[in-house]
Amino acid sequence: MSAQQAADELDEQLAEFQSQLNLMFAKARTLWKESAARVHPELQPAGYKLLTFIARSGGTNAHQLSECFEMDKSVVSRQVRMLEELGLLESRADERDGRLRVLTAAPRALEMLAALRADHAERMRSAMIGLTPAEIEVASKVFRVLAEA
Repeated sequence: MSAQQAADELDEQLAEFQSQLNLMFAKARTLWKESAARVHPELQPAGYKLLTFIARSGGTNAHQLSECFEMDKSVVSRQVRMLEELGLLESRADERDGRLRVLTAAPRALEMLAALRADHAERMRSAMIGLTPAEIEVASKVFRVLAEA
């Protein structure tokens, strides 16, 4: 195989990979929307993503959320306010810096997120049942490389 043929084949494989990645992102957006609605009918997908991050982290502040998700502070502020109004988020003054608010998921939200996590894990297991541990490891490596790019 010539160098040009190898380059063309690689381009074709990367195009197919990108196509599959686009489909996966579309599915993820649908899953976030469905999951947000299961937590609360008024919860937006952006709020759901912030809530899951807050729950996993055990507590954070709006500034960290804004940086992590590359969202404008006003968007984060609106989502945090909505989460608080829905009773899904609790806020308290930061002990080290009283100007900051520490955000934590409310117990009710933690329960709902745990149920969703179990459903999502089962969906993931079902989808990946035919893969070997080595294939899953390679997939994880690919996503790690893309996340760091």
